[in-house]
This record gives sequence, C-alpha cells and structure tokens, in this order.
Amino acid sequence: MDILKRYSLPIFLVVLLVLPNLLDPRWQAIAITFLVFSVVALSEDIVLGKAGMFNMGHALFFGMGAYVTAILNAKFGWPILATIPVAVLVPALFGILFAGPIVHLRGDYLLVVTIGINIVFIQVLQNNLGGMTGGPNGIFGLDSLSLFGWQLTSQLATYYFAFIILLVTLGVMKNLEKSKAGRALHYLREDSLASESIGINTRTYKIFAFGLGAGLAGLAGTVFATQYSAVSPEAFNFMQSVLFFSIVLVGGSSIPGIFLGVFVMFILPEIFREFSTWRYFVFGFAMILTMILRPNGIWPATFGKIPKFLIKDSDHGA
Repeated sequence: MDILKRYSLPIFLVVLLVLPNLLDPRWQAIAITFLVFSVVALSEDIVLGKAGMFNMGHALFFGMGAYVTAILNAKFGWPILATIPVAVLVPALFGILFAGPIVHLRGDYLLVVTIGINIVFIQVLQNNLGGMTGGPNGIFGLDSLSLFGWQLTSQLATYYFAFIILLVTLGVMKNLEKSKAGRALHYLREDSLASESIGINTRTYKIFAFGLGAGLAGLAGTVFATQYSAVSPEAFNFMQSVLFFSIVLVGGSSIPGIFLGVFVMFILPEIFREFSTWRYFVFGFAMILTMILRPNGIWPATFGKIPKFLIKDSDHGA
C-alpha cells in the first residue's frame, strides 16, 4: 500500500504527459477540461477539505480569473501569458476581502453566503458591468497562446499549458501539506475551538485558505478562457460550484481522491453523453453509490499517523 501511495501520482502524471498524443481532438478537449477541473477542485479542497469551510461559491473565483484574462486580452491586447499574474492576484485579493467578514460563520450559514455571492457574481457578468464583461453573451475572440513570438494555436499546446498549471498546483498542494500553514489548517478542520486553545489564529488561516484557493482557481480560469477562446456567465454559475464541492466530498480531500472525483463527476458522464439524459442518471448514481460505499470519499486524506510505539500492546479504546 505504501508503494502504491508513493508511486501512483508520478505514474499518473507520466500517463497524463503522454496521453494527448493518443487521443483524437474530441477527447483531447475532454482531457484539457479534466486538467482544468482538477486544478479548480484542488483549489476548492484548500477551503473545504483542508480548512473545513463550506464554500459552495468557488466557481466565482474560477470565473473571475477567466474574465480577467478575457478582458485584458480582448479589450486591452495583453498576451494570454501576461494576464496570468493579474488573473491570480485579482481573485486572491477578492477572496481575502470576501472572507474577512464571513469566516466567523460556520456550516450552513457560510454555505448560504457563498451561494449568494456566486449568484451576485453571475448577475454582475450578465449586466455587463462597466461595459467590460459582454453581458449574457460573454467575450469572444480571444487570442491563442504565444511564446517568444510563436503562436501556439494547436489543441495540444493548450493541453500542455493546462498540464503545466496542474503541476504548479500540485507543487503548491504538496508544500502546503508539509508546511506550518498546512498543519494549522488540518487542526482547524478537526476542531476550531481546540485550535485556538493551542495558539492558532483561526481567523488568519481561514482567510489565508480563501485567498490561496481563490488564486489557484483564477489560474485555472486563464486556461479555461484559452481553451475556448471565449468566456460566458453560465460557465461559472452555482451548479459549477456544486460540482466542485461534490468532487472534493466524493474524492475524500486527497490528491488521488480529487482526480478520481473529477473522473466520476465529469469524465464518467461524458462517456455516457450519447445516452442524452441518461448521462445525468449515471452522474447522480455514481455520486450516491460512492457516498454510500465510501462515506469518507473514494480516497480519504490522511494527515500523519500515531507512532507505533504509542499504540503497540496498548489497550486504550478497548
């Protein structure tokens, strides 16, 4: 089992590296969306899985990054790659400002507030704020990727762009797990009151989780805008937030679990697309079956373990 845990992720990444060369254009597009959704789900996991905060409005940060890229490229002529820092910074700052007044809320109260802010975000986009968002039709005609003057117009180039963004996100997640902040978020998720009693500033770390998760979601938004050369409000509505929320729950808040969750919640229904409405039956059935058989998720996250010498020959809990 230890060998599986150690080598499963590197092997999976190697498969992702080779995979697009074996796929037709339709499945390449699906593979790109898998990478993008994986990044967004991992960023949602920071807020929901790591910090234990019920955030069901995460699609707004995803959309904010996509719209920042679209506006800077289509309206001001910025190259796609030059928009990345702004597409990360704007959602991150908004996440921090948004989290400040609400992090004291818990459970369904926080859930309702995040749903509300997602709905407000969609209304802002549809009403063409400042004449910049394009209203219900969104923004079309974005440029393709360019690097040192080379135009990277192929779908394969977009795939590897998404793959690089996924590697960056995984690097952030791995470092977070080993860091002081990661440990603090874990304790915060387990028991907020106990965390405060040992000196953890729960408010600061909750805001940190929102800001970091929002920034990574905005980064995924840049890839999404690049993939479709367009953005529109319906791509970032409340149902998308429900999807990301469900992926974290189904996956079990671990990196392998997130990938499996994205497969169950997105790729599996895509396989059954030919059956029209039946694909939603498969989608719902997969989620119900997973939560019945694996209530802690497909691949539950673990954070450290009790040393063997503390539990060996112990009758505690018997």
